[in-house]
Amino acid sequence: MEEWKFADPPNVAVLSDKSIFKSDDWIAYVVHEADDDDACNDEGGSWQFHSSDTRDWDQREIMLVGLQEVVRRDESILALADLPKGWRAWRSSKSSPWQRAKSLPVPSNDNE
Repeated sequence: MEEWKFADPPNVAVLSDKSIFKSDDWIAYVVHEADDDDACNDEGGSWQFHSSDTRDWDQREIMLVGLQEVVRRDESILALADLPKGWRAWRSSKSSPWQRAKSLPVPSNDNE
């Protein structure tokens, strides 16, 4: 494996589609959340790794894994080590280059 490039430690917990690890699916979409209150992650900002599965995020099976496990599965993720908090990255195929953009704000309802 290449040199560790993330500010987060290799063992930081991240969310991943199970299909990336159980069905050998490829990573198509990555989110580096801006607002994370997780005390275990001093850097703030959690990571999410989505497979090429087109189902809604809430319909997929999600698992918690270490960031290093994701990098071992797909070393192209190292290219996203500098992805700012509040940004996302995607690609159209496993061999396509990563594209990046600032994530859109999630609407909130303060009346709930």
